[in-house]
Amino acid sequence: MPHGLVPFGYDSRSFLQANVGSSGFGIGGVVRRLPSTTQKQMAAKKRPNDAFLALEDGSVFHGRAFGADVPAHGEVVFNTSMTGYQEMLTDPSYAGQIVMPTYPLIGNYGVNERDFESRKVQVAGFVVREHSARPSHADSTMTLHDFLSEQGVPGISGVDTRAITRRLRTHGVMMGIIATDESPQEALDRIKDLPTYDDIDFVKQVSTEQPYDWDQEGAADHKYRIVVDDYGLKYNILRILRGKGCEVTAVPSTTTADDVLAREPDGVLLSPGPGDPELLDYAVATAKGLIGKVPIMGICLGNQILGRAFGAKTFKLKFGHRGGNHPVRDNLTGLVHITAQNHGYTVDGDSLPSEVEVSHVNLNDGTVEGLRHKSLPIMSIQYHSEASPGPYDNKYLFDEFLALVRDAKL
Repeated sequence: MPHGLVPFGYDSRSFLQANVGSSGFGIGGVVRRLPSTTQKQMAAKKRPNDAFLALEDGSVFHGRAFGADVPAHGEVVFNTSMTGYQEMLTDPSYAGQIVMPTYPLIGNYGVNERDFESRKVQVAGFVVREHSARPSHADSTMTLHDFLSEQGVPGISGVDTRAITRRLRTHGVMMGIIATDESPQEALDRIKDLPTYDDIDFVKQVSTEQPYDWDQEGAADHKYRIVVDDYGLKYNILRILRGKGCEVTAVPSTTTADDVLAREPDGVLLSPGPGDPELLDYAVATAKGLIGKVPIMGICLGNQILGRAFGAKTFKLKFGHRGGNHPVRDNLTGLVHITAQNHGYTVDGDSLPSEVEVSHVNLNDGTVEGLRHKSLPIMSIQYHSEASPGPYDNKYLFDEFLALVRDAKL
């Protein structure tokens, strides 16, 4: 049987317990806390490229290191997209997280110069079932290994990503460590002293420090001036708006409403971003100052910030929505759209005021996927209309936002 595979029809945990025994290590990784004697034996046999992923619940998964030879810690999450790993890696919404694609082969088309969604790799670490060291694509300029090494981000391959995904779905996302130069027990002890993902304001870490105009290729004429509050934006939002004839300016996350309005925008977009919206009182204050003064569109974290600005509460999902295959119903039309998503928090629909309605609903779990004000030109979505990666079916939402902008100018 190939290394790390569980026979069809077996539960991976039962298979490991039945075939590995009390020592706790063997095919596909380690699923329980290791005795100290076993740790010493494994340390003595450690190969130069050995690595492990330790989760805060005590489970440890052994594999092979690639990328940068450094340790990393973060909240461990999974993404169900089959392609788009370069966009995932450079998505600021993944700041502070160790990301694991569920698709088993990663790196097979390399890394190109086009599919960047920010200026650098944003994830804390990367976990894959199989890492392709020999990519094949005409646009590839480097391997995934070289890309992560250059950016100082570690990866681990050869682990049972199916077992990890099931664990996260059952118990919820949790903190984890990727390491090569310490024992699993040392890593598990260290996790206890690390701050949790929910305690850190990652938005201030990923937002631009200075305002900038997006002047890359796009429409020559400027129909509208759009200001984007950068909470961790993806470049494709700017590309799309520019391509639709907008003059686009991104501003830091701490920009006040008065400073935004001083730019005389025709519309404001509140961008996606990482972390818990309950930590972002400064962004909520900005949103409150914009309501009723300019058309607004919120995307992902921007949706949650708008929800809070209207007085609603937010809460954390058990394992989040991350992938390119999430069904969402538009409550106005009844149409169902397949959407790209990447969030771990959502708005509590029951806490919304009467003047705000839920415009979209997730068909997997019934959570809020969009908001719309009943009388003001304000709309928001919890998913990613810009995709990258994912289906482009929802780019039409930018047109709906620009229609609000157009009507407000009449």
